[in-house]
Amino acid sequence: MGIPVIDLAGALAPGGPRVAEVVQQMREAAMSAGFFYVKNHGVPADMVARQFDTTRDLMNLPPERREALSIDKSPIMRGFESLGAQTLDENAQPDLKESFYCGMEWPADHPYAVAGYQTYGPNQWPAELPAAKTQCVAYVDEMNTLSVRLMQLLALSLSLPEDYFDAACKDPMVTLRMVRYPPHPKDADDRTFGAGAHTDWGAVTILAQDSSGGLEVQMPDGSWVPATPIEDTFVVNLGDMIPRWTNGLYHSNPHRVRNMYTGAPRYSIPFFFEPEFFARIEPVPGTVPEGEAPKYKACTAGEHLNEMYAKTYGFKSPSAETAPA
Repeated sequence: MGIPVIDLAGALAPGGPRVAEVVQQMREAAMSAGFFYVKNHGVPADMVARQFDTTRDLMNLPPERREALSIDKSPIMRGFESLGAQTLDENAQPDLKESFYCGMEWPADHPYAVAGYQTYGPNQWPAELPAAKTQCVAYVDEMNTLSVRLMQLLALSLSLPEDYFDAACKDPMVTLRMVRYPPHPKDADDRTFGAGAHTDWGAVTILAQDSSGGLEVQMPDGSWVPATPIEDTFVVNLGDMIPRWTNGLYHSNPHRVRNMYTGAPRYSIPFFFEPEFFARIEPVPGTVPEGEAPKYKACTAGEHLNEMYAKTYGFKSPSAETAPA
């Protein structure tokens, strides 16, 4: 059992000639690995290459500049995260990775930014890399467009209207994370990872990875398989909101990273797509058998995301219970 490759050619627009075929492939992947590659995804290769260049430029800034733009100085965790700052697997050592976080450029007077809700607010940009903001904002826009289309295809895979999730995807919570993993220590124990085993928190993650390898996915039978880099593809995985939305029909599978193969730093660029802060996450029609109770408690996307941030970082956001006036 491996991770399937899904060709999005002919399915990137509603009514495309291959929509039905792609929808069936996505349904099969979602019910097993929760992971799949996508090719012919519509994002230009030169844009992805520029994003990797930007990632290297950011991570090569001197330590004092990265500290000046630390996520600790941002109420919504935008900026640099230091090596070992996150522990995704509570049974493992701190993760051997360092990152830069950014997201959509929200206007300061947006009600969610005013309220201080997670992901809605200003980014932190290094003045010495003026092109970084332009590139990252353009890349986020491309990823957001692809994410919305993937959500539409997922809706079709659940025998729902194509636009079923569209309202939830307006004003989404998104995070672009640029990550550098140092080479895996030669004397590391078996509890040392670049990223410990975890599931993602949101709806859809779209990952661009370099050629280093190291990402592994746990299959339903408990085995771990490599997500080997494939040129001109993204790795897509479903986050924890999808099982909640589908009553467990679709999976959010654990994955981990160990940069063991090249002796060089590994760079990866995950884009995390979460629906709008007040989107209701509860089983969609047709996923709860008659006479049975839902497997998950209903919540808003904001409540779910805040719970995850609090668990991993101790972060607390304003209440997700009431929309701002």
